[in-house]
Amino acid sequence: MDAINELYQEVILDHNKNPRNYGKPEAYTNFAEGFNPLCGDRVEIYLNLDNDIIKDIKFEGKGCAISKSSASIMTTLLKGKTIQDAKEIYSEFLEIVMHGCDGLEVKDEDLEVFCGVKDFPTRVKCATLGWHTFEEALKDQKV
Repeated sequence: MDAINELYQEVILDHNKNPRNYGKPEAYTNFAEGFNPLCGDRVEIYLNLDNDIIKDIKFEGKGCAISKSSASIMTTLLKGKTIQDAKEIYSEFLEIVMHGCDGLEVKDEDLEVFCGVKDFPTRVKCATLGWHTFEEALKDQKV
């Protein structure tokens, strides 16, 4: 395994063991639940939106290292962003996990850890679960 893949594995394992923005917030404006019936991964996404800004984003759930680390990385990238900026990051993420990084100028280097996911089709659903659930949470205003 080359050094860059080892680094990516370390990042994924770190986010799995020490997930960022994990837990249910006291207050939130939007919520959605996601479930992957193929492997049993579950995730809940909590958003606190203020106008067009993601003031806070948290998650809870159980799943594999890819699923949990992807949700963790997603929350760190999207917190403080506008909804439009978040949708652009989401689109870049989908491009990376579906097609890899060859020939792609990756705008957000934190997403590069997912460049190899396309080589493992069963893991694509794991990696995208939190992101698809985020998209659903945007539609589900609670307050």
